[in-house]
Parts: sequence; structure tokens; C-alpha cells
Amino acid sequence: MRLTRAALAVAATALAPALLLTTPAFAAGAASAPATVAAPAAADDPGTPVDDMSEEDLRIAILRIMADEDSGRGVTQEANKALDGTVEDMRAFLKTGYRLAQAEDDSVTVVSLLANPDSGKRVIKEVNELLDNNATPEQLRAFLETGYRLAQAEDDRVAVVRILADPDSSSALRAAAEAVIDGTPEELRYFLEYGQYEVDA
Repeated sequence: MRLTRAALAVAATALAPALLLTTPAFAAGAASAPATVAAPAAADDPGTPVDDMSEEDLRIAILRIMADEDSGRGVTQEANKALDGTVEDMRAFLKTGYRLAQAEDDSVTVVSLLANPDSGKRVIKEVNELLDNNATPEQLRAFLETGYRLAQAEDDRVAVVRILADPDSSSALRAAAEAVIDGTPEELRYFLEYGQYEVDA
């Protein structure tokens, strides 16, 4: 199982190197939710079910999904297929295709975390649990929206504690680490990526 997972991580990294880095959630160190369109609204009527949407409204709903900066390759590819197809193809995408394509993109992102050298023990543990339990699309999305941020914060806090425990850390670096140890996940991430180097510069 672990060999298969390692192979998946390598494949995900090779096939989608930009996915993890271009997703704002990971670039900023915090998760942001993509637009969820289980039953997207028509342009002028927020209560219109997919089956009652006009062709124009279907196109607008799909284009909005594509314009979302969190939409990945799978979502974009399936959305383009739907737009090139019939009205029923567009309805099918909005009803089920979007959810499945998003789950595919989320799976690639989650597996990519295994190959990311910055992923700590807690992140790796939670990713392995998701994969071992055959996580649903909703569980993958929940992890990327909130679970990843919290797991990364735990790993980051451990890294800050190591800086405090390192006898080679300067007094200025120790002071900066002490100031951020109880900070937000974003503050911890910023300190590890930039702040610690600014202190010792």
C-alpha cells in the first residue's frame, strides 16, 4: 500500500506540479473554498433548479465555475466538454460532473502533499488517514478547506519549538519565535517561510 501511495505521489507531482503551488489555499498557507455548485442558480433567479435553467443560464453557471481561481485542471476540462456539448451535457455537469471533477482535482492535491518536502508529520498522517479510509469527495474538500490548515499549523508550531530549543538560535531569533509560537496558522507559516530569515538577516 505504501509503495502504491509513493508511486501516486510521484505521479501527482509529475502530472500536476502547478496545482499545489497555484492554488491560493496552499500559496497563502490557508485553505479557501472553491465555489460549490451542487445546484447553481440562474443569473437572475437564485432559486432556479438546474433542470429549469435556460441554456444561457447553464452557460453562465459553468463559466462562473471556470472563472473561480480554485478550479483545477479536472474541473476546467470537464466544464469545457460540457460547454461544447448539448444542454443536457451542461445540466449533467452541474448536477454531478462538477462534484466528481472537483473530487479528482482534490485527490491530486491531497496526494501531492505526500511528495511535498514541506509537509510535516501531522499533515502526512492526516493525508494517509484520508487515503486509507477511501475519503469521500466531501471529506477531501473539508480537509483542503480546514483540516490541512490546522494540520499544517500543528507541524509549524513544532518547527518553531525546534528553533527555540536549538542552542545555535540567536537571541533575536528566539525572541521572534516566542512571539509567534501562540500565533495564528498564517502567522506561524509566515514566520517559518520569511520571518525567521528576516530576523537573522
